[in-house]
Amino acid sequence: MRTILRENYLKQLFRVKGTPDIKVITGIRRAGKSFLLKDSARILLEKYSNINLITLDLTDLENEKLLEYHALYNHIVNSIDESKDNILIIDEVQLCPKFELAINSLHSKNKCDIYLTGSNAFMFSSALATLFTGRHIEIHILPFSFKEYLDYYNIINSPQMLTIDEYALKGGLAGSYMYSAESDRILYLSTIYETILNKDLVQRNKITDLTLINRITDFLMDNVGNIVSIPKIANTLTSNQHKTNHITVGNYIKYLVDAFVVYPARKWDIKGKKYLNGGTKFYLSDTGIRFAKLGTRKIDYGHIYENLVFLELKRRGYDIYVGQLYDGEVDFVTIKNGEIAYFQVSDDISSQATLERELKPLLKIRDSYPKYLIANTGHPATDYDGIKILDLKAWLSSQE
Repeated sequence: MRTILRENYLKQLFRVKGTPDIKVITGIRRAGKSFLLKDSARILLEKYSNINLITLDLTDLENEKLLEYHALYNHIVNSIDESKDNILIIDEVQLCPKFELAINSLHSKNKCDIYLTGSNAFMFSSALATLFTGRHIEIHILPFSFKEYLDYYNIINSPQMLTIDEYALKGGLAGSYMYSAESDRILYLSTIYETILNKDLVQRNKITDLTLINRITDFLMDNVGNIVSIPKIANTLTSNQHKTNHITVGNYIKYLVDAFVVYPARKWDIKGKKYLNGGTKFYLSDTGIRFAKLGTRKIDYGHIYENLVFLELKRRGYDIYVGQLYDGEVDFVTIKNGEIAYFQVSDDISSQATLERELKPLLKIRDSYPKYLIANTGHPATDYDGIKILDLKAWLSSQE
């Protein structure tokens, strides 16, 4: 399998090297958490001479004796070299029951720099504060970006050769790229979804209604880019002969968020600069799973592109909201380091009518923060009344 260095995530890891925090790498299954740890271990050994690297993969049969937390703790303590900087890297740490007791004890002694990955059934974001009594840093990784996708296929100077639609169809879970047959690739992605469903959702949360969780997932996949209301989802499912209520639907969606299947985007009042209650948009962590599960039915490429832009903004470290105007909506309001920016996403703006429709909500915003329209233009960046119009492929394949 061909691999590439995920440099942005490696930079994040090395930036927090030596800080007194437990570093936890999270992300959807098969996003590359284990590969990231292996790359970081190799680079650390190449870059630093005075380190003692303790690496443990708990899926390895050689480490079976460590699947008891006292044994795990004692093994690590005995591996520490007091004369060096000790770095502990554990992959699939959840395979050791009560692993958090060993990790918390090690952390309290401040003898090693700790890096962990584990199953989303245990290591989802909202559970980390409960698991670890000391401070922790979450490093969240996403599937391959469009730029990483181009790098993987070694397409450097001509990203147009590999269309954005092909990337959207395949998604960013690089394990699927090994399969030359479309049917095999779809099977791989479908299997990942089923594993997430059964291990990260059903087993952990004791879900008994598999049909309901599947229908909710299908609904969210079909409604990417649309404001959705949990009570309305419940009413829709009930009217389609699957009786449920808003509490159950809300819980199931929370489980999907915890497993990183979808990400929520809340509404933001642009004029009042505040959060709004009400509907939420949900975006998929990987569009490839959507196509593997639902095919190309009811496909709206404008909303698929919106999903890709959402993920890229998330990779670039923005907090992302849906902008609400008095009589309109802006796809994304982003905040980073206190700075606001506005993004509108479209498919084809070649007609004047479509261009004016997409620019209209941005032109209504009277502040001086940056405003962008990202679309499939195929042209260099232009400016329209202070709004930057950017080509989707060029923006996705660029560094920020």
